[in-house]
Amino acid sequence: MPELSVSRKTIGKLFSDMKNSKFIIPDYQRPYKWDVEKCDILWNDIINHFHDNLENNTEKEYFLGTVVTCHNENQKGNIELIDGQQRVTSFSLLLRAFYKKLENMKEDDKTVGLKSQIAPCLWDVNPISKKVEDMSKLHIVSNVATESDNEVFHGILRTGDFNDKAKDRYSLNYKYFYEKCEEYATNNPIQWLSLCVSILDTCIVLPIECDNIDIALTIFSTLNDRGMPLSDADIFKAQIYRNKNSEDERNQFSTDWKELSEIAEDAGMEVNEVFRFYSHYLRGQSNDRSKEIGLRKYYAKDNFEKLKSDHLINDLTELAQFWYDIYDGELKNNKITIESRKYIHCLECYPNEYWKYVLSVYFFKNRTKNSFDSDFVSMLKKLTSFLLVKFVQKPTVNAIKDDIYLACCDIMQTGVLHFSLQLEETFKTSLLLSTNIKTAKSLILLNAYLNNKQEKLIPSQFEIEHIFPRVWQQANYNGWDKSDADIYLEKFGNKAPIEKKINIQAGNGYFGKKKSKYSFSEIAEINQLSNYKSNDWTKEDIELRDKAFADNLFDFFTTNLK
Repeated sequence: MPELSVSRKTIGKLFSDMKNSKFIIPDYQRPYKWDVEKCDILWNDIINHFHDNLENNTEKEYFLGTVVTCHNENQKGNIELIDGQQRVTSFSLLLRAFYKKLENMKEDDKTVGLKSQIAPCLWDVNPISKKVEDMSKLHIVSNVATESDNEVFHGILRTGDFNDKAKDRYSLNYKYFYEKCEEYATNNPIQWLSLCVSILDTCIVLPIECDNIDIALTIFSTLNDRGMPLSDADIFKAQIYRNKNSEDERNQFSTDWKELSEIAEDAGMEVNEVFRFYSHYLRGQSNDRSKEIGLRKYYAKDNFEKLKSDHLINDLTELAQFWYDIYDGELKNNKITIESRKYIHCLECYPNEYWKYVLSVYFFKNRTKNSFDSDFVSMLKKLTSFLLVKFVQKPTVNAIKDDIYLACCDIMQTGVLHFSLQLEETFKTSLLLSTNIKTAKSLILLNAYLNNKQEKLIPSQFEIEHIFPRVWQQANYNGWDKSDADIYLEKFGNKAPIEKKINIQAGNGYFGKKKSKYSFSEIAEINQLSNYKSNDWTKEDIELRDKAFADNLFDFFTTNLK
């Protein structure tokens, strides 16, 4: 029967008890995530606690939370840090900063004595001389598979030095702690040595020590780091890891998880998002048309049975790669065509991301088809049409949730998207009145892409140009007065997507002056305005463009929603 013990230790005791052994942050753990803001909170809490004890002449303790460890037989006496690595790592950096400060001071009995108290927390010390003979024999080592800065961390602990220009969290946080030590020592030359002792002797943790990895991971699943809850992906990673039966399998999993994390990061996503998109593929497989539930709750069903699939990580990696291909702005591959990207760009301006569920499910169902590229474009046209039409008809963010869940099931059952809507001519009126709804930007962008001269992708960070300027100027507005401008300003016929730089150059000038700037645009709709014969932009011009806007989109929607 696995044993578990809970004790109470000071920070000094927690670290210095690691004689000839070390804390190992295992490879399945998440990377070090604390930023300077969290270190600042920790530092100020410690300072306030220290000063309270000074003022009240007390020795009250400051409780830091729990630390879960496991004696892993494969680690040759070392201890795996299952939960609490963020705090333990940060305290290692803090203690190293204090030690570095002491190394730079004039040596006397106090500094020597304090160094002898801190040293056993960071390194092995000679049992007789109590001195550090090899600073490479650290008491904490990170093996996190997805962490590219492990050696930076180890280097800081060995040398006490850091790269002042480095942007990794270890360097930034160590620099912060060292500067705080310097500042405090300068402002409080008498008290700062006592502060070091206070950290070692009055900061308390509750170590939960296990001799079985399964029970350690179970506890890990229920605990939070200080001020930093475990993400769903952290829980899933631990659960998958515990299902691996051999060291080789676990090593392979660590490599695979690192690849998944890096691809997701390159795609601008969190691993949590990959799991969420994948859940809708699984829901579609089982024809689950119910409302979405919490991600952790979904995967936790039946003792995390969904995480036990042999092809899970491969599927997740393929899905992350699919989204990387979508967001590969340099078009290094031909997996996602420019035509597809046009409609994806319109969807990116949509007020929620439910459409990503549909794309993810469609990818899994159709990824091996030779006709994927052309079929994908057709599906995107249908999906874009449905979502925009539904929002015009009912402009609420959640109006399409149930339709999305049904669509994911339909795709998995049939391979195609079955959205269909009958639009009447009256829809055009509703469309032209929707200038202020949350999909207006998507509608304007789609209309620009429907221009047969628009071959390139429009810049992702485009802006909306008001052809008749939003800032009213009294002069040179032929045929306009302020009341008319207020009515016509926000009509679709007065708007078009434009590059940010050209928008700045065009400014709020009169149409005749803007035209020369429009000629430099690679957006066909804007560039064509530069050839407009008149230098005046009138109400009639806006009305004509308004009608063309409604006709273009109506034809597109009706064609794709048959």
